[in-house]
Amino acid sequence: MKKIGIMGGTFNPIHLAHLILAESAREQAGLSSVMFLPSKRTQEKADTYILPDEQRCELIKRAIAANPAFYLSTLELERGGTTYTADTVSALKNGSPETEFYFIIGGDSLISFPSWRNPEVILKHVHLLATSRGMLSPEQIHAAAERIRSVFCVGVQLFDTPKMEISSSEIRERLAGNRSVRYLVPEAVEHFLLEYGCYQKPEKEWENGW
Repeated sequence: MKKIGIMGGTFNPIHLAHLILAESAREQAGLSSVMFLPSKRTQEKADTYILPDEQRCELIKRAIAANPAFYLSTLELERGGTTYTADTVSALKNGSPETEFYFIIGGDSLISFPSWRNPEVILKHVHLLATSRGMLSPEQIHAAAERIRSVFCVGVQLFDTPKMEISSSEIRERLAGNRSVRYLVPEAVEHFLLEYGCYQKPEKEWENGW
């Protein structure tokens, strides 16, 4: 049976910590592959400048090109309206019932997971795979995992990953200030960001593509 990891997020932009998280999950959970699943702009991030879908997808393609176990899925971008994780994993499982899906999240997200929309539906279709590192202490993350086990009667698989304090918001700020992002993103991603002046132009200038 195939075991596929799901790396969801805005990827605005994708960076090395995303890739390290995905590779650590793949290796330690024995995943066949990892799907990178960019999301639409959410209401929570409505005031944040998010690159258009095409640019974010191109950046992901460039970032994962060297790893044959990584691939891009545009499922959430192709669906109309607001997208929810419960709906996405339901569609994935219905489309491939013989596949075991593992939803990869940061350890900090375990705290908020019970308040996600329809968490019981998510856990019906995927296994939770969370890093044991994050802004919280390992003890707090393990306690959050135990609460999920207690409430939903399912286990949470934890995995270790090198601690890297890289964030998409930091990269956007550095680009806006004409500062280097070298060694924070893959070289091919850096070239694209600089060539097209990403996060340096008003959003309206991207409306007609790049």
